[in-house]
Amino acid sequence: MTEVSSPRPPVDGSGSDRRHFLKACGAGLCAWAATSLAPTESQAAVRSGRGLIGRLESPYYQKLPGNEVRCTLCPNHCRVSEGQRGQCRVRENLGGRYYSRVFGNPCAVHVDPVEKKPFFHVLPGTRSLSVATAGCNFTCKFCQNWEISQNVPERTVNFHLPPAQVVRLARKYRCPSICSTYVEPTIFFEYMYHIGRLTRGPGLLNLCHSNGFINPGPLRDLAPYLDAACIDLKGFSPAFYQRIAGGELGPVLETLKLLRKLGKHLEIVNLVIPTLNDDLPTIKRMCRWIVEALGPDTPVHFSRFYPQYQLKNLPPTPVETLENICLAARRTGLRYVYLGNVPGHILESTYCPKCRRRIVHRVGYVIRDLKISGGKCAYCGLPIAGLWTRKKGV
Repeated sequence: MTEVSSPRPPVDGSGSDRRHFLKACGAGLCAWAATSLAPTESQAAVRSGRGLIGRLESPYYQKLPGNEVRCTLCPNHCRVSEGQRGQCRVRENLGGRYYSRVFGNPCAVHVDPVEKKPFFHVLPGTRSLSVATAGCNFTCKFCQNWEISQNVPERTVNFHLPPAQVVRLARKYRCPSICSTYVEPTIFFEYMYHIGRLTRGPGLLNLCHSNGFINPGPLRDLAPYLDAACIDLKGFSPAFYQRIAGGELGPVLETLKLLRKLGKHLEIVNLVIPTLNDDLPTIKRMCRWIVEALGPDTPVHFSRFYPQYQLKNLPPTPVETLENICLAARRTGLRYVYLGNVPGHILESTYCPKCRRRIVHRVGYVIRDLKISGGKCAYCGLPIAGLWTRKKGV
């Protein structure tokens, strides 16, 4: 994933990181509200502890002979023997029945700026209650959250936090949205789904940051309770997905098309990794696909890679490379193109495609100015794709 589960951004070559940058801008109070629950909250309101795991039978599996099961949640289609788990490490065959072991026991609970997801076209300047469990259905060599994504829930410190409590915390901390993020939320699907159902009453937005590796049936089931999705399109090469991410490109493209068909607000993140997925002709081809399959109003974020996990041998992405990519992406017809992980860059902000004026001024996770009124450019009246208004009562 391209989002970090705690406020510890990677350090660049100069020794200054985004956290120091934001503090220098006086943004600490707003942007680094991205902290976990206060000690009194975690101790008094919810139980926590290492190895605290849940158990809820999944609706997404088929029974096979010999007490085996086949998972139907994601395209891995794991065939799982009794007592074993699927590739995600969090779904277990117990007596021929398939269970999620991470229902209601997240290992990460933070209040983040919604821009951190990154959602740039969803309620700018607001906070999002963000949750994640251990596990993932990919094995990305560049994962920023590998300590939890490549782990099992028995080895992480987890909260006992049922869906209703998540909603209560969002309201307590005045978050108009809840986001399933940090690891692949498909692996804690039931948790995300039940949280989403409970957001409808109080009018909260239900968001997710996902790798898009989910089967169409479960995605359709989630859709009525999902308002927006930020999808990592990790590259546009099947070989890159198989070798570097441990997944497949095809199902991700199908997820993107289905989300668009279902009318969900959609943003895309592409982490640009030197020598692995930074080939400009391939990126142009990806951008043309986005324009044709999803529409030119789809916001696309090209994010800077920093060496970490299993790719510490590679350098950070040159900013010039990202600038050239953003320029090429605009030339393919994309109207909202962003440069990520370079706080303060001019391409963090949103510009009206018609009058070209800056309508959202961003510096890191801080909104300096907002010129969108009623979902339209305040200068020329052009409708701007996104979710710009809080739901009633939030």
